[in-house]
Amino acid sequence: MQAILTITIPFFALVLCGYAAARRGLLPVDAVPGLNAYVLFFALPCMLFHFGASLPFAQLIDPVLIAIYAACALVIVGVTVALTWDRRADRAPRGVDLKNAAFGALVAAFPNTGFMGVPLLVALLGAPAAGPVIGTILVDLVLTSTLCIALAQSRHEAAARTPDRSVAGSVARSLRAALTNPLPWAIALGALAAAADVALPGPAATMVKLLADSATPVALFTIGAVLWRAGLHSRHRTPWRQIGPIVAIKLLLHPLLVLGAGLSARALGAPVPEFGLTVLVLAAALPSASNVSLLTERYGADNGRVARIIMVSTALAFVSFSLLACWLGAEIGAAGN
Repeated sequence: MQAILTITIPFFALVLCGYAAARRGLLPVDAVPGLNAYVLFFALPCMLFHFGASLPFAQLIDPVLIAIYAACALVIVGVTVALTWDRRADRAPRGVDLKNAAFGALVAAFPNTGFMGVPLLVALLGAPAAGPVIGTILVDLVLTSTLCIALAQSRHEAAARTPDRSVAGSVARSLRAALTNPLPWAIALGALAAAADVALPGPAATMVKLLADSATPVALFTIGAVLWRAGLHSRHRTPWRQIGPIVAIKLLLHPLLVLGAGLSARALGAPVPEFGLTVLVLAAALPSASNVSLLTERYGADNGRVARIIMVSTALAFVSFSLLACWLGAEIGAAGN
């Protein structure tokens, strides 16, 4: 446990530092979007490109692991919407309407794998952990986000009753938005570089490495700052009954579902590697992705509710994630040898 805390404490402490800096005014609120843009468009793509270029394609893209994670993400989205959607709220301004239920499902199913998960799991398990984690990023960016955003817009789009405003059109627009994210392209370029055995020229490689090395501390600091900024946009005090169940789904149900699905698939004869399943379970146990708050704000949903879910899940994940990592400690120890 001490070895795990030695790794997890600095990661969560950097998130707290970013939150405190924004709260104290040391980091102006207006600077947070720029900091987020630096991580999203520069540092994090370089880190993912580096991992993608350094791993064999079979380790980077494991169809069995991706299928397990994708199936569990769909289950989490369905369960969360079913538990939180108040159908009366679509006709009256109370309760959780479909749009907010959809974004609640996104924050329950989308762990913070990009900003936190890749560096944290690589620190815990070694460089091979990057492959399964990168697979989860692709699923969440392309499948989970597209589904939840389309679901959030579905009632409005259906009411428009025009071909370009259909539910199918909403899915297409959501998918196009996901594909404008630089992270999948960075992963793809890294995989292509590895497959073609092509290395960047010296100066370019040095620049990419410098940006990649900055990704972890700046991303973690940015998570805290984004959480503080998101809290400023809260429209009302969200009841705990709208927060607690989603936090429990994210931190408890999601990793247990992934574990159960992986063990069941293995029992049915699927080639589920033990190490890869361990990485998937720990990825699912991460707190909610901070960028969901930005998406919620962009689409006009209740950003205060989502921001509080992210804050609570981030605070509690320090304990829940560390305990789960300790429980899976035999595999972590084996990876370190």
